[in-house]
Amino acid sequence: MQSTQDIKEPSLPHAWADLLAEAKSSDWLEPEAHRLAFADPEFLLRRETRGIRFQLEMLKPDLAQAEAGIEHTVVVFGSARFVDRAAAQVQLQIAQQSGQAQDIAKAQALVRNAEHYENARVFAQMVSRACSCLPNDEKLFICTGGGPGIMEAANRGAQEAGAPSVALNIALPHEQHPNPYVTPELSFKFHYFALRKMHFMMRAKALVAFPGGFGTLDELFEVMTLVQTRKARPVPILLFGTTFWKGLINMDVLIEEGTISASDLNLFHYVDTPEAAWQAICDFYQLKVS
Repeated sequence: MQSTQDIKEPSLPHAWADLLAEAKSSDWLEPEAHRLAFADPEFLLRRETRGIRFQLEMLKPDLAQAEAGIEHTVVVFGSARFVDRAAAQVQLQIAQQSGQAQDIAKAQALVRNAEHYENARVFAQMVSRACSCLPNDEKLFICTGGGPGIMEAANRGAQEAGAPSVALNIALPHEQHPNPYVTPELSFKFHYFALRKMHFMMRAKALVAFPGGFGTLDELFEVMTLVQTRKARPVPILLFGTTFWKGLINMDVLIEEGTISASDLNLFHYVDTPEAAWQAICDFYQLKVS
């Protein structure tokens, strides 16, 4: 008996083929009992199937990163509202022309915080260039939330250094699109904050928190708590911008009130330059990079 079938072909048909065939013969969004369960969005989006969606959001980014050789990341957090120096200067000029004191003050803050954008950009360049010489199983890749501001700066720096970078974006009521510097095949979108946070930690070998708002604080204290409670192994947690962080959070008050131990201050370190941040990571892991 002769056959034209390749011996390497799987014996069972691929579900994707069934899905494509079904999509051609029915309206994708119309409820239909006869539709294949995994091709039925109405079924997959039910409250009762939330656990399945958790599994999918865990699995899809994990498989894609593993296939791309992304095993270790440096996660960069920070404000989504900062812009680069050029854009900040344009905003200041516009504000000055308007003569509105409030607009001028806001634009001056934008110019001041543009330095954080540039520092995140340079830091990502340094990490990406230094790690290009490391063995594949030791390379560190930049990972961000994929949005604008500090996240854009870090992805931009990696791209300028010729390295891929990861983005873990989140679906929000006001749509947040990935910034243009993310590596497209490593740009992931999440519905659940919890799964997104887990993915940040799964490959993180260091976390660098630039000045930011509620989201940055949420991610920062999530990581600190995981390490403090030994749910995660210790990693370098770097607060970039000593003046900002010490002005925002008086850690000594927490010690005085007995809500944390003095030793908990060892969970993180302040840094003020891209060089200091990268050196702290190298020292922690005893990396030998040029």
